[in-house]
Amino acid sequence: MFKRFLSVALVAPALAVAQDAPRPISVDEAVALARRNAPAAVQARGTTRTSSAQLRRTISQFFPTVSASLGSSRQGGETFFQGNLVPFSGNPWNFNQGVNASLDIFNGRRLAELRSGRASLDAAEAGEIQQDYQIALQVKQQYYAILSAREADAAARTQLAQAEQQFAVANARVAAGAATISDSLQSVIQIGNAQLAVLNAQNQLNNANIALTRLVATPFVVTAIVADTIDPAPLRVDSAQLIALALAGPAVRQAQAQVTSARMTVRTSRAGYFPTLSMTSSYSRQNTDATFDWGAGPMSTNYRFGFNVSVPIWNQYQREQAMTTARVSEDNAEAQLRDAQFLARQNIITQLGTLRTAETRIMIQRASVAAAEEDLRVQQERYSLGASTLLQLLTSQNTLNSARAALIQARLDARVARAQIEALIGRELQ
Repeated sequence: MFKRFLSVALVAPALAVAQDAPRPISVDEAVALARRNAPAAVQARGTTRTSSAQLRRTISQFFPTVSASLGSSRQGGETFFQGNLVPFSGNPWNFNQGVNASLDIFNGRRLAELRSGRASLDAAEAGEIQQDYQIALQVKQQYYAILSAREADAAARTQLAQAEQQFAVANARVAAGAATISDSLQSVIQIGNAQLAVLNAQNQLNNANIALTRLVATPFVVTAIVADTIDPAPLRVDSAQLIALALAGPAVRQAQAQVTSARMTVRTSRAGYFPTLSMTSSYSRQNTDATFDWGAGPMSTNYRFGFNVSVPIWNQYQREQAMTTARVSEDNAEAQLRDAQFLARQNIITQLGTLRTAETRIMIQRASVAAAEEDLRVQQERYSLGASTLLQLLTSQNTLNSARAALIQARLDARVARAQIEALIGRELQ
């Protein structure tokens, strides 16, 4: 039974599912790919394009509309006249040409719509920038999860090597009669736990690779490059400066642009109370010819030029309803701006605290890992000499495993907090 259990434990890593090797990419490449392919980024760019097209249409309304017409027709047949069928006696062909133009000389809504269109475009562009940084944050979080899983895998393999070494020492002591079979069994359990830790780390790494691949939308599986598995650099920017940057970050800029757009909509609604002055002109000519003669032969002409003034007096409260709706939207946008400013301040302070704490944890856990490694080395030597028990050795091993896990988590927290700060301020931290 003991040999069977040992053989199963030793071959357990072979049960891992094989797959094609992922392709390493840098975090900057991953962010660039995600910003190009992510559905949210595509949608944000589409909103900007739509707003830009709407602004071009608004600008074009300051120019006259012009249309031209050209037609030819033929008629014939018979009709009843005083009870008898009479053949059609007129010229069967009719040819006509015409040009029409119209222009609003004064329209109070036009300037307000132009300002509103520009504000809407600014809001769309700010939203696109905000979405870009949110996508970058998602990519970095997944990228750093890969780095964390890779560190966990390395720590688990070190744990496995140490467990196998302890197993060899325990077997030697059991064979020499200096220890009981319990020591060997406990060592086998440690090997099994280490192998499970390796499998869990590999599974986390595979899952993180697949999640990152979905974000960057590549046909092949990607992963983080090995060179990125280093301690995050400490933050050198002043906290007050970061708070100021966050208050001018993408989320706040987008909220400010939405407030401006809402205010322009209110102005557009006020334009419904002003008169509209428009000008129209047309010119046409026609003749009865069997071909498109383009002006040859006798041709009748007609032209028209006129002005029109339209004064809105009563439209069943449509203007009032539009004004109320626009003002409510403006109040909502201003409230959203205030909340965005408070939220930016709250988030930057929270993430700064998280980052500072994580940086301190990294330093403490590095020292803890070094101390735990030295303690384990001493306990291994004492156990091999019979001056220590297996329980003391296993306690040192578990302490080292916990210290390594805490160091990995501290590094992940520092990286993610740094990415959160970059998303809040809208720029990369150097």
